[in-house]
Amino acid sequence: MSPYTVLWFALLTALATGLGALPFLFFRQMSRRWLGLANAIAAGLMGAASAGLIYEGFDYALGRTLIGVMLGLAFIALSQRAIEARPGFVMGNLKGADARKALLVVSIMTLHSFTEGVGVGVAFGGGQALGIFITTAIAVHNIPEGLAISLVMVPRGAPVWKAAAWSIFSSLPQPILAVPAFMFVDAFAPFLPVGLGFAAGAMIWMVFAELVPEALEDASRHAVAFTITVSLVAMLAFQMILRV
Repeated sequence: MSPYTVLWFALLTALATGLGALPFLFFRQMSRRWLGLANAIAAGLMGAASAGLIYEGFDYALGRTLIGVMLGLAFIALSQRAIEARPGFVMGNLKGADARKALLVVSIMTLHSFTEGVGVGVAFGGGQALGIFITTAIAVHNIPEGLAISLVMVPRGAPVWKAAAWSIFSSLPQPILAVPAFMFVDAFAPFLPVGLGFAAGAMIWMVFAELVPEALEDASRHAVAFTITVSLVAMLAFQMILRV
């Protein structure tokens, strides 16, 4: 197995993330209620993704995964305070609070991608068949992650192509880290559960500190609760199907 082959497969997983923006080619305009429900869908998707990360981390090391969760919570909380200190922050077409929220979601997904890149490299270290299976699973899993990014950006005024570009950008750590992880499996493997926990902690913080409160501002609590539950269960079922 050549490192170039690993790089190619990992790059495909990053490109798959951009597919999450495709639904917005057909649904561009959203009312405030639909914006609230979009936040609820993103919250459900990210909540399920964080649960999957923690579950996967426990398979490697319980203690290191929990340490990673706490580090992720602390990091994203401090990051948000630093971002809020810049009220004039701009991200493409987005400004102020919308730009800060988009940056936080993209940052969290990017952090998550570092661990996925290590996972791809470690998987290929176990053989080509395992590597291709894990890469395919991550590529399919990246599509709803791209959707979560797009749900935060497009309803707030970002063009679909920019949402797709930021989605792909958030997954670029996968090809960057896959090759060194493949070449130095023994060195990277111990850090994988910490990285999984770190990304999960950051996602959990984002869900409860940002997405859910904003969803409740624009939609009824019953609609928000129902939407979060459905999207969370659907994402969990999707993850379980990929594990079978």
